[in-house]
Order: sequence, then C-alpha cells, then structure tokens
Amino acid sequence: MIAVVIAFFGLLIIGVPIGFVLGIAGVLGLYQIGGDQFLVMAPKRFFEGLDLFTFMAMPFFILAGETMNRVGMTKKLADFADALVGYMRGGLAHSNMLASVLFAGMTGAAVSDTAAFGNTLVPAMVKQGYTRPFACAVTAAGSIIGPTIPPSNLMVIYGSLAGVSIAGLFAAGILPGILICVLCMALIVALSRKLNLPKSSDGPSLSVILRSFKGSIIALIMPAIILGGILGGIVTPTEAAAIAVFYAFFVGIVIERTLTFDIVIDMLIKTARITGMVFLIIASASILSWWMTFMQIPQQIADGFLSLSTTPWVIKGMILAMLLAIGMFMDINAALIILTPMLGTLTASIGMNPVHAGVVIVLALNISLMTPPVGACLFVLSSVTGESIEKISASLWPFILVEVGILLLITYFDDLAMFFPNMLLNL
Repeated sequence: MIAVVIAFFGLLIIGVPIGFVLGIAGVLGLYQIGGDQFLVMAPKRFFEGLDLFTFMAMPFFILAGETMNRVGMTKKLADFADALVGYMRGGLAHSNMLASVLFAGMTGAAVSDTAAFGNTLVPAMVKQGYTRPFACAVTAAGSIIGPTIPPSNLMVIYGSLAGVSIAGLFAAGILPGILICVLCMALIVALSRKLNLPKSSDGPSLSVILRSFKGSIIALIMPAIILGGILGGIVTPTEAAAIAVFYAFFVGIVIERTLTFDIVIDMLIKTARITGMVFLIIASASILSWWMTFMQIPQQIADGFLSLSTTPWVIKGMILAMLLAIGMFMDINAALIILTPMLGTLTASIGMNPVHAGVVIVLALNISLMTPPVGACLFVLSSVTGESIEKISASLWPFILVEVGILLLITYFDDLAMFFPNMLLNL
C-alpha cells in the first residue's frame, strides 16, 4: 500500500497527467497483490470502468452546450440576464451571476461557463469600470453553478458509480445552485458601495426585458427539455442529452443558420478531446478503485473515521474537510471516482440518504474548482483574461466563504437538501 501511495503522489508531483497516474498506481497495486496473474485484471477493469450506459450522456451534454455557445446563445442569455438585473448597482456582476444559472442548464460544466464568460462578460465589466480581478472572481464564483444545477456531468459520474438515481441528484442540485446565485448576488450588493461598483442610470424596462427574453427563449427551451424529460420520467439522462444535441443542431442549422461543416467538425473534435480526457481518468481510476476495494481500503478508512467519532454531524464535518482539502490538489473527476466507494460506505453508516450524500460530495468538489493551487476555473480565467491567479484568488475569498456556508447548510439540513427530490420525485 505504501509503494502505491508513494508512486501516486510521486508521479503527481513531477507533473504526470492524472489519467496516467491513476492507471500506473492501479497496475502497481495489482502486481503487488498477485504478480503477473493479477495484471490481466488491468485491461479488463479499464474497459469495464466505462461500460455504463449513463456515461454516454456526458459527450452529448458537452456537445449540446458547445453547439449552443457557437450559435451565439451565450450572448443572448447574458443580454437577458442584464435586462433583468443590470440596472442595479454592480449590475454587470449581477448579470454575470444570473447568466451562469441560465447557461448551466445547457452545459453542466464549470470550465465551459468560465471560458464563455471570461471571453465576453469579463472584458465588458472591465470596460464599465470594474477591476479585472473582481470581474474574474465573480465569473469564477458563478462558474460552479454549472456542475451543480442539472445537467451536471459530475452527478452523472457519481450516480453511475454509486448506483444512485441521477434524476434524484439533478433534482437535489437545483436548490444549491439557486442559493449560490442569490447569496452571491447579496454579497455583491454588500460590496457594491465599498468597492464603488458601477450603477446604470436607467431603471428596469419591461420592453427591454421582453425583447431580450424573445431573443433568448430558444436557449431557455433546452434546460426545459432536459429537466422536464428527466424529472418527468419521460426519458433517461442519456436520452435527454441526445435530444438536447438534436435540438442544438436544429437551432444552429435551421433557425440561426450559423453552423457550417467546418464548425461542426471543430465542435466534434473538441467534444472528443474533452470526453477522452474524462473517460481516460474514469477508466484508469477504475483499476485503482478495484485494487482499493480488494484491499478493503474504503472500509478501513470508513472504520477509521468512525473510530474517531460516531456522531453524524462530526462525521459530516470530517467528510467536508477532507473533500475541500483533496479538491485543492487533485482533479475533481479523479477525486470523485476514487472517493465514491469509501464515501458511499461512510455516509450510509451514519444514515445519510444516498442522494443527499451525492449532492454534498459534488458541491464540495465543485467549490474546489475555484480554490488554488489547482482550481481549474482559476487557470482558465487567468489564460483567457491575462490576470494572475494570485489577484483573482485575493478577490475571490468572500465568494468562497459564502459558498462554503451554502455547503454547510445543504450538509446539515437534510430537509433542505432533499426538498426538490421529495417534491418532484417523492424520494
């Protein structure tokens, strides 16, 4: 076990991609427990790790979001959000946050949100008088709404690996996503006078709202298709994702008429690259996960937690601390895959509903997307805006505190976390 741990962290420190780190560590573990005979398990587990029908939803969601972005729906959603809240002090910051909610229903990925708004809203905010670090901080804070509000790729992964209802996880993600938006907007209001954020001279205009709504209604239909189909029990998440792709292509080719053959090929290549990267991590992690299960490591870790305390609220606190710490240093897809067996055992031992446990785990790892040193959203923002990670992080900490507070609410108030799953799915 020590050799596997040393190999894992040693390869990670020298910069080996996480997908290869997981595979090499897993193969080393198999060799140690059974020599050459156990090595035949590696390719078997590699392919079986991807042999889940629900995983097909991920490339479809990625392609649907990329298509809607390419046909200009991102700007129309941002314009609609600006029409709703742009008149307030710090209006563009509020618009950025609300647009993240609207955009989340198409992509399910934080990095897509960050890249889209980093290229559009951040320059617009800077031009209007916001500091670039603050504009980046608002964008990063809103970006984790994407993988929280359905469709969430992380929830697809967790639900598939843990055997938990993906529809239930999607329903449970609605409230945390809304809370992130509302409370971060409240924080912007609190900071607006201190930071002297710009204020529009014009008040709200019903005609502008209706006009921008008309322009964005095509984009707003997609989340309705996805959520309505899944939560209504009409289609599976995979089928809903495929329908979303068909709808996105219909919009791009027939309605907007902006999709060309070259753009489609470029989108397919980008989708294949993102999917391949995530699937490599999943497949390689399945080797390491099998070794961990064989060695009963998840059970030993769970027993170790329970030996420290059997009080549920203490165990929940330790789980949150571990997730936030691990997320700061490890790719969240890899962390989710490795930790799912152990956390499933541990949360079940303290009586947590599996859907409740899933949304807590996903939300905690989402927060790590914007925490240094390896927060993916920070690197994306830094690359597209030219701002340093240090300055973005300095402006981001109030938003991190708000979102950690939301995480604590969702963790410790079961009825709050399960409100939408109970109401929509009777879980």
